[in-house]
Amino acid sequence: MHPEKMTGLELLQAAIDGKFPRPPMSDTMPMEITEAKAGYILGTARADERHINVMGGIHGGFAATILDSATGCAVHSMLEAGVGYGTTDLSVKMFRPVPKGETLIVEGKIINLSRSLGVSEGTLKTADGKLLAHATATCFILRRD
Repeated sequence: MHPEKMTGLELLQAAIDGKFPRPPMSDTMPMEITEAKAGYILGTARADERHINVMGGIHGGFAATILDSATGCAVHSMLEAGVGYGTTDLSVKMFRPVPKGETLIVEGKIINLSRSLGVSEGTLKTADGKLLAHATATCFILRRD
């Protein structure tokens, strides 16, 4: 199984099924994708003591990083084999403090995909559905042709 020969969706699904290793970033920012479909991902995340800021709360960068991953994966799920992407713009709105030690729900959805740009949105919510943060992202599509 070579990642360059897999579509974005195949790669995400292989990671979910344990057939492909999880990215090391998921140890730093505990996130697990549990479902991937074309243009959509669903997963969980959990902030811990590594993410606490100087004021004792969870740093806003935790939500931003989780949402960058979710929006990027939504774009990735739409890409052909051998095509990559990179975030060029991420806009995050925080609505509530991110709780420490709770399993949170993260979703990413594609809004628009063209040959060179993917636009997506993501949400970070508590298990009971309270919206913590929302993001929109633009990703540049990296084609080799």
